[in-house]
Amino acid sequence: MVAAAISLIVDYARYGDKHTYKEITGDGYLTTHDPNGDTLYGVDVFVHSGYRDLRLGRRLYDARKELCERLNLRAIVAGGRIPAYRKYADQFTPSQYIELVKNKEVYDPVLSFQLANDFHVRKIITNYEPNDHESHAYATLLEWINIYYEEKEKLIGAAKTVVRVGAVQWQMRQVHSFEELRQQVEFFVDAVAGYKSDFVLFPEFFGAPLMAQFNQDNPAQAIRDLAEFSERLREELVRLALAYNINIVAGSLPEYRDQTLRNVSYLCRRDGTWESQYKLHITPDETAYWGLKGGDGLRVFDTDVGKVGILICYDVEFPELPRILAAQGMTILFVPYWTDTKNAYLRVRRCAQARAIENECYVVITGSVGNLPNVENMDIQYSQAAIFTPSDFAFPHDATAAEATPNTEMTLVADLDLELLKELRTHGSVRNFRDRRLDLYSLQWITG
Repeated sequence: MVAAAISLIVDYARYGDKHTYKEITGDGYLTTHDPNGDTLYGVDVFVHSGYRDLRLGRRLYDARKELCERLNLRAIVAGGRIPAYRKYADQFTPSQYIELVKNKEVYDPVLSFQLANDFHVRKIITNYEPNDHESHAYATLLEWINIYYEEKEKLIGAAKTVVRVGAVQWQMRQVHSFEELRQQVEFFVDAVAGYKSDFVLFPEFFGAPLMAQFNQDNPAQAIRDLAEFSERLREELVRLALAYNINIVAGSLPEYRDQTLRNVSYLCRRDGTWESQYKLHITPDETAYWGLKGGDGLRVFDTDVGKVGILICYDVEFPELPRILAAQGMTILFVPYWTDTKNAYLRVRRCAQARAIENECYVVITGSVGNLPNVENMDIQYSQAAIFTPSDFAFPHDATAAEATPNTEMTLVADLDLELLKELRTHGSVRNFRDRRLDLYSLQWITG
């Protein structure tokens, strides 16, 4: 390979003209690709230094234009470096420099090439790529318009801007069989789906009532015995997601595999697919009683109504995790928890509220209530489910979309407007995510 062009399709309105390279490319992982988007975004073009005189770059740009036309996309947009600006930064502003390049008074190896390929400069972006010292972190926002573009209206399956979410504040009650627990789960799926919700969230360890049938003299063995039901319960949840046309965030269930016990949440989509998110951070209590181990992966999940994340209980108390998810486009974070006391619950609640504000996203939390006599380490519960929002004029005055009555079995349902998040990130009173000082600090996932 001597030359290549990397592109992705985005819904450009989600990012606007003030985006950074990391935001619109998902930190370079291209997780922001949206097949239903309207714009082809140019991520990178590169040509081997030994093949620079064969017009390979021009051919790649022509191929991009052809792709844009064939896919009926509105335009090609790219953030362009201005590397030669380093020579003129003391003499001219970026806008003056761009005019000089346009007038061919100055040659810039990137901008001159892009202008010659029929791109025009829409504006100048500041802090587009903080480490681009040659461009002084400036970039040109370049656009090529597809004159053949025909706007298409989706009749079915159009992207939703308002997402309806439900949370089940689950009563821990003794059950005598798997079927009895399954009926309880289906009741709540049916109830929340009846309001045409897009999601329903269950608590952490919502299958714990089945533990009562095991020997409580050995809690570690009891939860491993409980794990034998997890695959069967997941299969049932996938069936319910299909049957009731709702995405189910299946709280969490124990998984025992290869002599390792983990805590896992399942996203059961209404198209019949499912994926998992393991709990990463294990509390001292979970280690001492059960010997739980943490997972080692974190990801954003694509759904039919946008990108979501799942963090199980203790994980939301580590701000790095939601920040990584937000950088990959997460708009709703689901947090199933299990807490026994009010102070334990408040740790989860306060941290979840902070995550909504600092990452400019919605956070849905729920837990279980009631008691489970004769179930060691799961005997008492405390919960007040809630749905949190960012804190600005467009959102509820207390940054809470809905809130349950403490320690009462019930459901929450609320509508979350994703367009408000876009507006907040561009024109909010404060812009926590955009205003990070990436020139001073950064966050990096180091596994895999």
